[in-house]
Amino acid sequence: MANHVTALKRVRQTERRTQFNRMAATRLRNQIRAMRKALAAKNPGDLKTALSATFSLLDKAARKGYVKAGNAARYKSRLTKRVKVALGDVK
Repeated sequence: MANHVTALKRVRQTERRTQFNRMAATRLRNQIRAMRKALAAKNPGDLKTALSATFSLLDKAARKGYVKAGNAARYKSRLTKRVKVALGDVK
């Protein structure tokens, strides 16, 4: 265990950050699950709102470093493609 005051502070900070990061990652995973459920239902209203919320969380996660930028871009691209197919917008 840490003995110095600064080391104890770093332990407290790490615990707080770990808890927040875990919460953010869980929120992102849950949103992606909700998006997949909306895709399965193929309800246009649900798809648009779910897509918007998912993009927002993905952008925020990429900016904060929870996921890498390329990973977020790949998710967004694939989800957009699946939404277009579900809505019949593919040409």
